[in-house]
Amino acid sequence: MVIIKIIPLKKNDMKALWNGQKIAESDETIIVEGNHYFPASSIDRAYFENSDYHTSCPWKGKASYYTLVVKGEKNKNAAWYYPETKSKANAIENYVAFWKGVDVVE
Repeated sequence: MVIIKIIPLKKNDMKALWNGQKIAESDETIIVEGNHYFPASSIDRAYFENSDYHTSCPWKGKASYYTLVVKGEKNKNAAWYYPETKSKANAIENYVAFWKGVDVVE
């Protein structure tokens, strides 16, 4: 049996930073498996490029990725989101999470 824990809407102001630039900020992140998921409206799309990369999670669904571009440097597939989640993950549909050196801080 898999236990799924979704912690909704952390009310601290969270920021995602990469290469010295704030790329997302929200006081309504959702924590899943230790990752802060930011509402799509909270990301600065000027730094995001769509990627052709995808992965699959058995309970969340198919993830799509973004490559970050900041100050001429790229961080390939450093952000992901689920455009269509499975029912257990509806709370994070279209929310964006980060890895690959992106700092998420208060």
